[in-house]
Parts: sequence; C-alpha cells; structure tokens
Amino acid sequence: MATVVPLEVSEKLTLADDAELGPNEERTADAIPPLGTLETHKRFWFQKTKQHSLTDIATQPSVYDNPDIASQYEPREDWENLHRFDPRARWTWAEENKVVRKIDWRIMAWTSIMFAAMELDRANLAQSLTDNFLEDMRMTTNDYNLGNTVYALCFLAGEFPAQLLAKWLGPDRWIPSQIVLFSAVSASQFALNGRTTFLVCRALLAFLQGGFIPECVLYLSYFYKHHELTIRLGFFWAGMFVADIIAAIVAYGILHMRGVEGRSGWRWLFLIEGLITGTIGLLSFIMMPPGPTETASWSRGKDGWFTEREEIIMVNRIIRDDPSKGTMHNRQPITPKLLWKSLTDIDLWPLYVIGLTFNIPTFSPQQYLSLSLRGLGFDTFQTNLLSIPYLVLKIINMIALATLAEYTGQLAACASIFQFWCLPFLIYLRVVDTTKASKWLTWGMISLLIAAPLGHPVQVGWISRNSNTVRSRAVGAALYNMFLQAGVIISSNIYRSDDAPLYRRGNSILLGILGLNLLLYAMAKAYYVWRNCERDRKWDAMTSEEKLVYLADHQDAGNKRLDFRLAS
Repeated sequence: MATVVPLEVSEKLTLADDAELGPNEERTADAIPPLGTLETHKRFWFQKTKQHSLTDIATQPSVYDNPDIASQYEPREDWENLHRFDPRARWTWAEENKVVRKIDWRIMAWTSIMFAAMELDRANLAQSLTDNFLEDMRMTTNDYNLGNTVYALCFLAGEFPAQLLAKWLGPDRWIPSQIVLFSAVSASQFALNGRTTFLVCRALLAFLQGGFIPECVLYLSYFYKHHELTIRLGFFWAGMFVADIIAAIVAYGILHMRGVEGRSGWRWLFLIEGLITGTIGLLSFIMMPPGPTETASWSRGKDGWFTEREEIIMVNRIIRDDPSKGTMHNRQPITPKLLWKSLTDIDLWPLYVIGLTFNIPTFSPQQYLSLSLRGLGFDTFQTNLLSIPYLVLKIINMIALATLAEYTGQLAACASIFQFWCLPFLIYLRVVDTTKASKWLTWGMISLLIAAPLGHPVQVGWISRNSNTVRSRAVGAALYNMFLQAGVIISSNIYRSDDAPLYRRGNSILLGILGLNLLLYAMAKAYYVWRNCERDRKWDAMTSEEKLVYLADHQDAGNKRLDFRLAS
C-alpha cells in the first residue's frame, strides 16, 4: 500500500484528541478537535461497518496533525481548493458517506457515460464486420489487421498531446472537445469507399481519442481517495463494457437498415452512433465541473452542486489521503522539465512493461470474435447478440477483482489472476480442432476466455498511487496507456490469414506471452518490496531531528521521498 510514513506520530500526537496547532498556540484539550479512529481496513460501499457508528468522527489522522512537519505538506498558494483547506476540519461518517454518494452520482456517473460514448465510436467496427463490411469495402482480414494497427499507433501518438492539453486547459474543457471532434470523424465513416478512406478514418479517430482514458483518471483523482478510485475505475471500465452490450443490441436493430436509401447497414451504424456520441460531448461541457470547489455555473446553478460544508469535507478528506494533490493547480501546464522527470521515473516502469503485454492473451481473440462466430456458422444478428454474455461476465469479474485487490492490498497478485484465468481456455483453443467441435462449445470457450477478470482498473490505480505527484500521475497514466496501445499493435498482428481458421500458431504465441506476464508480475512485486525495504532501512536509521531536516529541506520529492512507500 502506497503511503506516507508518520514521523513518530505517537510521540507528537494522540490520534484521538490531537490536531495541528499554530506556532503560537498551546496544546490544550479544549482547543484541539478530536480525530477519528485510524482505519486499518478500508471500508467499501458494500460493507456494513462494525468498527464505528455513522455519528463517529470520520476524519483520518494524517501528516497535517503533526505540527513539526505539517508545513512541509501544505498545498501551494494557487491551488484551486485552498480556500477550503482546513487541517482542523472534522466530519462524521454519515456526512462523508453522503458526500461520496453525491460525488458518485454527479461526477462518476457522467464520466462513465462519456467513456461509454467513446466506446460506441471505438468498437462499432466489430459490429460492422457482421454486416459484410470487409466484402463491401473489398478488403481482407489482413487489411482489417492493418486498420487496427494504424488505430493503435495513432491512439498512442495522441496520448501525450491530449494529456498535456488536458492538464493545461483542464479536463472539463478538453474532454468534451475531444468527444465532439472524434464523434464527427466516426459519423463520417458513413461515406467510406475503400481501404484508403478506412485507414484515414481509423487514424483520425484514434488520434482524437488518444489520452481520453488517462485524462478521465486524472479528473476522477480530484474527487476520490486512492482506495476509492480503484473501485470506481472498475465501474468506469464497466461503463465501457455496458456500452459494448448496448452497442450489440443497437447494432441488431440498425443493421436491419441494410438497403435503406440503397446503403449498407454498417453505414447507418457509424452515422447514428456518431451522432449519439456528439450529443453526449456537447452535454459534457455542462456536466463536467473543473473540480470539487468549482461546480457553480449558469448550467449547474449559481451555488453549485455542493454546499460549503460538503466542499470542506471533499477537499480535506482527499488531501489528507494524498498531500501531493495540492502540489499543482488543475489548469497548470506540465513543463518540459517536469515531463522529463516523469518520463525518467524508473519506479513506474515495471507497470509500463506490464501494460505492454498483460492484455494480449485476450485481445487478439476478442478482435476476431465477430469473424470467428461468422466462421462457425452464426448469422449477422446471432453474432451480435452472442457477444453480450461474455461482456456481462467480464463486468462482474472486473469489479470483483478490483474490490479484491483493494481489500487485500495485494495488487500484483490480484492483477495476475487474469493470466491464470486465461490459461486453460487458451490451451483448449490451441489443441482442439474447433472446426470439428460443436459451434456452441467453441463459442462458450472463446467467451469464457475473453471474459477474464481485467486487471486494467487495478493497474491504472496502481500507477496513480505510486506516482505521488500530480504531474507524474498525469504523465504516468498517459505513458501506461501508450504501452497498452503498443500491446494492441502486437495483438493485431498475432492472428494472420495464413494461420486461419484454427490460429494454432497465434494461440501458441499467446500462451508464451501469458507465461511472460506471470514472470513480469512477480518481478514487479519483488522490485517494489525491495525498494520499500531500502527506504525502511534508511528512514529508520535517522533520528527524529534528522527526519525533520530531511523533510524541511525537500531533499527528495514525489515518490522518491524516503517517507513514501510504493504499493505492490
């Protein structure tokens, strides 16, 4: 678990009845607001706690309760939430739970809707394949692979520019702009007339969508604690898979429009879903506030969504959980120097490497699901509906995995469950002649394979907490996603035409990558444990006075501080 190690808190404070004091104040029982009991296990939305009642104080102990070091963690003077920062603020569990539920409905729900909108425009190519898209465009499966490769390359190229723009302009301005722009490209696919226009549209669509996911993750981090964010990211990606389910149902209807105005059904699919996404993009300009204390506007009301009391709770619960969130303004650009520091942060590189390969064992079969089902003899409409069951199971598995990872704190071990799940199904596809087996059995095995519990929300949250600075969090999320897209490029070229229809060579490659992934998770775990042990050794060797000097001099920053522990 990533954390800041308390500096002899027990020597300075009593958790139950101490807080930060001013330089000229005396410590008295009447002057110090009490703190809540330190939670050793994080509570989640599905748990009924027996540890305390709703009227108990929820304010958790933090570095701001130690008068000797609190000044080292104070937010910068231009931080947008500074006017609500109050180390003496206290609130109950009933108040905190109410605020979190309100954030879920106001912020999390719409962020998931935006992601679902992006997924509509990103994934409708798979539905178009069931309506003879390749035949109409006079293309082959290798052309389809090339389109996926071009998409991944351009998505990767768009990551950094988009993330830097979002950090400069603010996610609340840039994300809605992105949605409107890529929805226009998506709708324009109505007029595709061959391989060239197909590749151009895939390139433009991907470049404009690049950076969208890490931007949303950064935006959500303004509102949630670390352990809350991991669970919400599970629901965030669930929004993507819900969009896939809705898209399959919508496609079932829209593809019946084949012949309307003499056009193919897939043309109407691109046009209609592009218009839906564009509408959501326009609404997002209204629905996205810049931050917790900036929700007032002509569209959201002159008083905003949250009361002054709720803003105080939001701001102080977040910065107590992670003081680094007060180190940058939400519209502060990342300079080349800060960008370079983030790029060369070796403590995040184990997660980038995992991001490159972890999803490959399911991504290749998932890309070819529509073509595989058509090859098994299912018609256009059966193929679209048969993609729904695996998506439902994937949502359940993903949220369960995110919850398990956060509850146990064993991020590497839980994320690797994805690989163990895939193993038996990949072995089946490698050794069984699926052309002779029951088509329903083959559909079941492929569906179970790609329904594996996705570790992506766990790993994105892992990047966020191990960054320990806003600039590293912004750059790290983008860089991780770039490695992920590089993995998509690899995935898009594993199943080849000369290996069809069994793809035995491709499945052998997937099994080899799966074995590599298990090794990478073990190495990442070992690296972070070793790094934390080294910091423990150096930190524990210091006297209390030496620790204060170290903190006061800012000898290290971000995740390089000796009092910071990397999650593993």
